[in-house]
Amino acid sequence: MPKLGMEPIRRAALVKAAIEEIGEAGSLDVTVSQIARRAGVSSALAHHYFGAKDRLFLAAMRHILTVFGAQVRIGLELAQGPRARLEAIVAASFEAGNFRAEVIAAWLNFYVQAQTSDEAHRLLRVYQRRLRSNLVYALRPLAGARAGTIADSVGALIDGLYLRHALRGAGMEREAAARLVLDHVDRELREARK
Repeated sequence: MPKLGMEPIRRAALVKAAIEEIGEAGSLDVTVSQIARRAGVSSALAHHYFGAKDRLFLAAMRHILTVFGAQVRIGLELAQGPRARLEAIVAASFEAGNFRAEVIAAWLNFYVQAQTSDEAHRLLRVYQRRLRSNLVYALRPLAGARAGTIADSVGALIDGLYLRHALRGAGMEREAAARLVLDHVDRELREARK
């Protein structure tokens, strides 16, 4: 007989274990059994809750995106003015929990999965559109018509810094990465004012 109220706890444990296993392997080359073992549940239960490994991995990415979204919202609520909004978005992008090795590995594998999975592609597009929308809103008072172009370059720079960090040893610390993005924005804003 299943224990009442355990499903959300077990699902959360499986999502956490999936992120950790992917981070340790550096790829999606992990089994549901490995994930279930790490979570302390049977692989049959993991299959019952999520079906295939891809569904479990999508649940893990939804969790990562939910955490990121909450951090962005908190930062934006506290921000006063366009520059502070921009800094809040960049800070959330490189927040310690988001810049952990296992989360970065999950992101990289998510980008790969989005090439072949319609559901992963849709989820990635939602993330990219929200990031761009938040950046454009913060940048428009500062850069006018160039806000969209600058937002696109900031999004690409964030992705690139994650990629470099994932290449183990080629990346930079999260504070330095955030400064690099904001320095890029400052250069772009100087150009926009000319």
